[in-house]
Amino acid sequence: MLNYSLRRIPSALLVLAAGSVVIFTLLRLVPGDPALILAGPDSSPEALAALREELGLTGSQFGQYFAWIGDIATLDLGRSLILGGDIGTLLLDALGNTLLLAVTALLLAVGIAFTAATASVIARRKWLDSLVTAFGTVAVAVPNFVTGTILVVLFGVVWMVLPAGGIPRHGFLDDPAISAQYLILPAVCLALPIAAALTRFLTESLRSQLAEPYVTTARALGIARHRIVLTQVLPNALPATVTVLGIQTGHLLGGAVLVEAIFAWPGLGHLIERAISSRDYPVVQVLLLFSVVLFVVVQLITDLVNAALDPRIRLGATA
Repeated sequence: MLNYSLRRIPSALLVLAAGSVVIFTLLRLVPGDPALILAGPDSSPEALAALREELGLTGSQFGQYFAWIGDIATLDLGRSLILGGDIGTLLLDALGNTLLLAVTALLLAVGIAFTAATASVIARRKWLDSLVTAFGTVAVAVPNFVTGTILVVLFGVVWMVLPAGGIPRHGFLDDPAISAQYLILPAVCLALPIAAALTRFLTESLRSQLAEPYVTTARALGIARHRIVLTQVLPNALPATVTVLGIQTGHLLGGAVLVEAIFAWPGLGHLIERAISSRDYPVVQVLLLFSVVLFVVVQLITDLVNAALDPRIRLGATA
């Protein structure tokens, strides 16, 4: 397992390096002078020169890139020119809120998917299959912003049983019961499309495994269907499902941008939206790179979990 992990690290570092180059290049291709946009048309040449120096826009493109990467490597993320404050502090404050929302939504999605898929396969009821299929189709087809708006209108305006947005005034640790109320709507909105995709894939994987010879043998031995599914079929269907879960986790992080905007959730999505709107280039650059880091970490964890579940993966890597 250790050898497999070490083999995956170079490719992850290569993706990070490529992502940093793409981010740096794309922001330099944006029309206009960032320093002039931030300082305003009436700024003096001295003020523009000082701002270009602070933004790291002096010298060659290669020099600018390596200076930026060097600062990132030493955890010197710079300062926000528009939002104000240290970028590292802004990032950490937003990251905690986003992780709380994302982990809650992911756990909710996994719980829904495993319950719906296993129940559908074990029960073998046509109405249940139709219900699971309809849920998957609707949840995937309806965008997050539509689902979020419906949830806000129904539960926050019409029935007024849950907060329509924001976070607890005194933090999430002050009163868990109140914190859960603020978390329910955005977590459900974020989890539904992920749960639908996982349910569909896991259901098909379970049905595919049920056609394997070992299942026929288990049935011939008189083992109950639910026991076969839970103890033999489900473990064999997990590796492929974990891969899909890793991909969907990336989609979840992307969908968090819209969900945080709808529910006024002060996370990374809300922060990057504010930074782009105000053209705070240092913040945008760091946040985009951090997004790449998150995607790479999620993919690396997915590969390691797959290798732990399926020995063929890690043995094939060391062959």
